[in-house]
Amino acid sequence: MVDPLADVVALLRPAARFSKQVSGAGQWRIRRSDAGEPFYCAVLEGSCQIALDDQAPVRLQAGDFVLVPAAHLVCMTSAESPPEDVLSTPVAVAEGRFRIGAPKGEPDLRILAGHCTFASPNAGLLVSLLPRLIHVRDAPRLAALVQLLGDESGARRPARDVVLERLLEVLLIEALRAPGEQEAVWPGLAQGLADPRLSVAIRALHADPTRPWTVAAMAKEAALSRSTFFARFLAKVGMPPMEYLVAWRMALAKDLLRRRAAAVADIAARVGYGSASTFSVAFTRHVGQSPSQFARGKVATGQHGGQAR
Repeated sequence: MVDPLADVVALLRPAARFSKQVSGAGQWRIRRSDAGEPFYCAVLEGSCQIALDDQAPVRLQAGDFVLVPAAHLVCMTSAESPPEDVLSTPVAVAEGRFRIGAPKGEPDLRILAGHCTFASPNAGLLVSLLPRLIHVRDAPRLAALVQLLGDESGARRPARDVVLERLLEVLLIEALRAPGEQEAVWPGLAQGLADPRLSVAIRALHADPTRPWTVAAMAKEAALSRSTFFARFLAKVGMPPMEYLVAWRMALAKDLLRRRAAAVADIAARVGYGSASTFSVAFTRHVGQSPSQFARGKVATGQHGGQAR
């Protein structure tokens, strides 16, 4: 069976570098701007809150894992919201370890937090297919990985950093594929796949991206009227059906071009375009440079491979 989310994860090629362990006590607030960087947080002990771009905060508790594929304004606070004038700065207490809030006393929170990377040149396009915040709770496999991370980060075993990096990579992949069975916070591919009708259409699209798809054809796969399908797709996935189709075709094309897997005309046919010229126009419009420029590895100034959501 075609697995669209696995397709996205495979193209993203997520990787992580262990960043820091933070202990907290009392009331505190951290605000930061991460300029679209992927951010993760694993709660080892206690609880806290996280909010993105001034949205309502999400409460996190021990065993939870949060992945923000493209973080912008991030605010984290203690479980008990502090007064508005409280703004804290983490204090380094050891290599890779920080303290937040009350400087003394037993901490009531311990988290692992940091940035990850998506090695794929498709990252901008693919991130637009994911929820803005992935929050996983009550997932035994993921909770076990969080526990392993906590144990390993607190030890001084040989190859500790290598083990932490590998554990984080697996954790990221688990988080990316977990939302299909969890309550999604924002629209994204996982919500679309959780909808029995929409998932049929999305899987058909991934199974045959070269088909001359229309909204009507997708709606027929989903056994819905065109208008109902369009509205439901937009609400669940967060973008119109044809925009999703183009984003996925461009992601496939960028992967083929970067690997130099075929000539431009062949790649055009493999991603559903009738001619190399039509494909080149579409690719240039969406990516900001021509297929041949992209294949040579030139990066267009100010282009990130997709629109931010």
